[in-house]
Amino acid sequence: MIVMSAVRHAAAGAAALLLVLPAPAATASTVTEPTPPVERFIDPARLYRTGTQVQPLADGPDAPDSVSALSWVVADASTGEILAARNAHRRLPPASTLKTLFAVTALPRMDHEEHHTVSESELEGIGSGSSMVGVQAGYTYKVSDLWNGVFLSSGNDAVRVLAAMNGGWESMSRQMQAKARALGALDTRVVSPDGYDAPGQVSSAYDLALFGRAGLQDPAFVRYCSTRYADFPSGNWSYGIRNTNRLLTGDDGVDRYPGLIGVKNGYTSGAGNTLIAAARRGSRTLVVSVMNPQSGGGFAVYEEARTLLDWGFDAAGEVQPVGSLVPRSGGGRAKARPETKPVKKPVEKSGEKPAGQPTGKSAGSPGEKPAGDPVEKPAPQAGPEAGAGRSAAEGRPGAAVSKDVDALSGPGKVVSRDDVPPRPWAGLPLALVGASLGAALSLWVWRRRSTGRGDGGCDGGL
Repeated sequence: MIVMSAVRHAAAGAAALLLVLPAPAATASTVTEPTPPVERFIDPARLYRTGTQVQPLADGPDAPDSVSALSWVVADASTGEILAARNAHRRLPPASTLKTLFAVTALPRMDHEEHHTVSESELEGIGSGSSMVGVQAGYTYKVSDLWNGVFLSSGNDAVRVLAAMNGGWESMSRQMQAKARALGALDTRVVSPDGYDAPGQVSSAYDLALFGRAGLQDPAFVRYCSTRYADFPSGNWSYGIRNTNRLLTGDDGVDRYPGLIGVKNGYTSGAGNTLIAAARRGSRTLVVSVMNPQSGGGFAVYEEARTLLDWGFDAAGEVQPVGSLVPRSGGGRAKARPETKPVKKPVEKSGEKPAGQPTGKSAGSPGEKPAGDPVEKPAPQAGPEAGAGRSAAEGRPGAAVSKDVDALSGPGKVVSRDDVPPRPWAGLPLALVGASLGAALSLWVWRRRSTGRGDGGCDGGL
């Protein structure tokens, strides 16, 4: 009976502890998380190789061999995956497809309902033989009308005026160059924002596809590039203008492409015919860029773009991507593996500053600290606790844990249980239960042996 009483008391004590003490926090080993998808490795160097790059799966289609363009790209506009390409980074004159970069750069900066009166100076410097929409000095235009002039008529006069409204011609060139770098378009050099042939002005099929994909993310860009016909004002009257992208309009014997969104075509004597085209079929949107077809006449650029679009839609799921239009971290086409340099402790020598240590001042400037001075501690970061001293609670046991929990579970924060540091009593209830049961078992064994020696082997009632 004594053994039974001891066991009952141990069990009751264990149950009480289970009710009073909190449940142990889940540890990382007990929480299962979904395995992240394995990223497909795409070698960015592949697109720098000459010739056609394609990687068909079993029974997948090879890239079309009837495309004569010096350079072209077929890409999924949603994912940025490049399905196939030829000489993707070959630098060539872009002609008016460079207006795509102009639009991607300037469109977000402008109020399309604004009215602007054109001055004579804004129309100066237009290149000989440029395409024009008919902007006239002294006339007032809505910004949206000028953008129609850019997209539909490829009007270099409209580009001049819009560039003047965005800081001027040289400033616009710098803005476009910066935007190209931000998108990862490292082959492009902007000299003339309208795409007019200029010494040193180049781009590539890769960069043009980047510009087209970026434009498709702007509803205003999509609205302008997909407009087939519009009225252009001229004082008290207006006249009709039509988009020169034949794949969009179906003009001059070129059949319209089903699902074509548009984007931009171009031509100069130095660049030949160029085109960025985007089309949607079902849930899939493709963007293609074509630079300077070598056969087939002036409209061959449209037919070659048609061939590439057809191939791209047919190849969906049948080819591995050979590149990507998605910029890597930090913008631009970064190296596959970032370089890291070991941090060296400063070497203190008399009269000599450790190499590579920033000072924020030129050598020998007044106020510069002599070599060998201890490095100052960084200033505290701005925030609720900036400048606050150490709390008295920080010296108490468990203060660091509670401080971490408070930091993680502040207002408006959703915290995973894995992020919460374990409490000091984590796992305590199970240990107490085990100890209690072990003590009861030891008592029962001792009592049984004692009873067996005295009265011939009573089992204690168990």
